[in-house]
Amino acid sequence: MVNSKALTRLRYRFFSGRLVGEVLSKSWIDSAIPVAALLVVVAIMALAIPGFISAAYLADLSRQLAEFGLVALALTIVIMSGGIDLSVGSMFALSVLAALVGMNVLGLPLPAALAMTLATGFVCGLLNGVLIGYLRLRAFITTLVTLVIYRAIYDIIFPRLASAIVGNMPDSPAWDYLAFGALYGFPVSFLIFAAIAIALHIALSRLRPGWRLRAVGGARKSAYNAGINVKLTVCMAYVSSGLLTAIAAFLFSARLGSTGADTGIGLEIQVLTAVVLGGVSLGGGRGSVGSAIVGAILVLILTNGLIRMSTPGSVNQLVLGATLILAVLFDAKWVKHRGKLLSKVYVSPTYLDLPVREKSAADPFRMNDRLADVEIIGLGDVEGPEDVVLDGDDNLYTGTRHGNIVRFLAPDYKKSEIFARIGGHPLGLSFAENGDLLTCVGGMGVYKVSPDGKVDRVTDETNRGWLSVIDDSRLRLPDDLDVAPDGRIFFSEATIRYEMADWVVDALEGRGNGRLLCHDPASGRTRTLLRGLIFPNGITICRDGQSLLFAETWACRISRYWFDGPKKGRREVVVGNLPGYPDNINRGSDGTYWIALLGLRTRTFDLAMRKPGFRRRMAKRIASDEWLFPNVNRGCVARMSEAGDILDVLWDRTGHNHPSITSTCEHKGYLYMGGVSNNRIGRIRLPDADPDWTSRDDYWGRRR
Repeated sequence: MVNSKALTRLRYRFFSGRLVGEVLSKSWIDSAIPVAALLVVVAIMALAIPGFISAAYLADLSRQLAEFGLVALALTIVIMSGGIDLSVGSMFALSVLAALVGMNVLGLPLPAALAMTLATGFVCGLLNGVLIGYLRLRAFITTLVTLVIYRAIYDIIFPRLASAIVGNMPDSPAWDYLAFGALYGFPVSFLIFAAIAIALHIALSRLRPGWRLRAVGGARKSAYNAGINVKLTVCMAYVSSGLLTAIAAFLFSARLGSTGADTGIGLEIQVLTAVVLGGVSLGGGRGSVGSAIVGAILVLILTNGLIRMSTPGSVNQLVLGATLILAVLFDAKWVKHRGKLLSKVYVSPTYLDLPVREKSAADPFRMNDRLADVEIIGLGDVEGPEDVVLDGDDNLYTGTRHGNIVRFLAPDYKKSEIFARIGGHPLGLSFAENGDLLTCVGGMGVYKVSPDGKVDRVTDETNRGWLSVIDDSRLRLPDDLDVAPDGRIFFSEATIRYEMADWVVDALEGRGNGRLLCHDPASGRTRTLLRGLIFPNGITICRDGQSLLFAETWACRISRYWFDGPKKGRREVVVGNLPGYPDNINRGSDGTYWIALLGLRTRTFDLAMRKPGFRRRMAKRIASDEWLFPNVNRGCVARMSEAGDILDVLWDRTGHNHPSITSTCEHKGYLYMGGVSNNRIGRIRLPDADPDWTSRDDYWGRRR
């Protein structure tokens, strides 16, 4: 039996399929298959064509990529906005004509010819943008019409200037350098393309215009309701497309020095194939610069290889058309089924063996009904008061799921007011020595509120783990915090895998997804202290000023960690095998600590935690609202000594007043209680408590 348990524990710790789910959740997974296809195509071409890969070929390919890749980036921006641009081929031809007229016919300096080319692309893109963005015409039909218009303009102008273009060659070293020059072994045109691609990547993934573009492409109506100027965003996407196409045309004109009647014909199909093949979704809102570049390289290598194999042009078009169909089919199926696949494999249960608790007369946690007559504060005025805290003037503070911190005014707490608007759900609360109210905000990070109600962010990220697949530098679910004597803020993050709305799903895994962190205001740095914790929650600084207590909810234990002193870095369990799920921990009078139990353990759920295969099948086969979850409908409050001895326990047997208790705060002879699932705050008198004791005085000393 022991060996079986050990094997099961090892099996679900190291071979649980967790890695597969985390890889599938990454945005770059959309480009994984195109990259694999690219490698396969390169291998096939290298075997089929002798000398296919050479320095000369790579130099020529990089110059083609500079031109073709810019057009692919242009189309990527439009598709990400939720549209499409079929006119890029005709727009490209018209811009090539403008560049050659400026350089060969008019003899303009290179900057003036470039401005003339960019103006052509700008006007073409602006026309598309106004028609589609402001007049709300359908993108497919509109760009199909402008394709014909731009091609007609080209066909009218080109025959009249063809002789002048061919018969005149500009005397411009800069023009020649742009076409055939190299810098550190790289073609100049390729370096220009690389610089634009990097800038565009930053704009799309890190800056506000890129976020707005994705929002408009993913859900246009929601973006509008969020205050985004949808019309302007769509219009600017087409303008950007026109400008990028014009730059590509300018590089093409410098390299070839001429144009023809077939310039740009079929380019829109090639570019569309490259973009979709690279992983940019035709549905909008999803794509990247990297995806477009991978697709562009793949199409260029494929077409160049077919040409070198002397394949007829009609066959080349057939291959591109078939490739486009396959890419569109894959895009549709991948978008449709990726979410379903991820939901089946992402939840990764592990083996968690909690010892069986035997009932006895000496059990300090035996049931009572001492919370039956709790005084109710703010019934219906708050939703989700996860934590409660009082200031030096006896005012009571709590957070709500609506994103506010509410203050109930002493002495009777009948009146309340919104003290601060945070935006996310404030969870753990604690006062700093200077009077700032610190709070962990689910999905946002750690924030502080000054006494006058000004909200400032403290931290929302930490150092990333070297072995973490998912981005664990962002704080997903910080849930409780406390302040050390030197001002350092210690806080827990319950899970790095789930967001605020899915916190209970972490219980189904029973895995060490949480961590303990520290923010140092002096340096402004946040660092992870402990990893692999099982839903760490309550945090409180011990009175020695060198250690802290923290709860691991699903592991049902309280541990102590030394962050300073001779035992620095040491961790030990203070009390384990609790009958319920511990949440916040706070100081009490007489050197004790209060522990809130979120809910009561059941033998059914304890058994399920020893059956990871069962929980995995449950997560795969039935709806999430029918999963087996821990019982969080009956909680209690326990008083503990610093050595881990349980001194007192208070239950609400019926669960009517406080079905779920997530925090406590002792203040002047009363115990205040909050609950993340409640719509009220509870208060009960502690008959033997010091009527003058407050946690603020215990932390920072008596106010003078």
